[in-house]
Amino acid sequence: MDPILLLAIDLVAVGALVFGLYFPRHRRRDLLVAYLTVNIGVLAVSLVLGSTAVGAGLGLGLFGVLSIIRLRSSEIQQHEVAYYFAALALGLIGGLGAALGWAAPALMALVVAVLAAVDNGRVLQRYRQQLVVVDRAIADETELQEQLEALLGARVRALRVERLDLVNDTTTVDVRYELDRVRVPRRESALRHEAVGA
Repeated sequence: MDPILLLAIDLVAVGALVFGLYFPRHRRRDLLVAYLTVNIGVLAVSLVLGSTAVGAGLGLGLFGVLSIIRLRSSEIQQHEVAYYFAALALGLIGGLGAALGWAAPALMALVVAVLAAVDNGRVLQRYRQQLVVVDRAIADETELQEQLEALLGARVRALRVERLDLVNDTTTVDVRYELDRVRVPRRESALRHEAVGA
């Protein structure tokens, strides 16, 4: 496949990833620059590597090195790490995938489609994770679970005490829980409530 065509397909794919999926769902403007820069940088480097004798092996090594970079500037969540890997993968496929023919665009489409399907809010929507500060120091895990279930109105699936503060009488807990039923307000009822309130 023509490398210029593959470059254009990469730009469309990363545009769909960043502007079509990530930003409308998560609204972090600062990461748009990071995702686009990572993609274009990896694409450029892999295009250069693809034109030399070292080729794919060094490209995979580059992917490995980039995958262990720890981003210290700000805390990022796991779904944002997934977008980083997707941007990296798109850049590598775009730069080294010319020999794959139409399999390269198909792989790019697969990466974007998987994120579109999984990161949409409807997959496992009853499951939540939250950092909760309970206004009592509770050392007993069973009692803590009962307190959290009453507080959240949900079934606690896992919990991990982050901090037990006996001085201030608080417990900080990382809790994973499942709602009994999905309590997502419908847009129509929210609009109706706004209209009545106005």
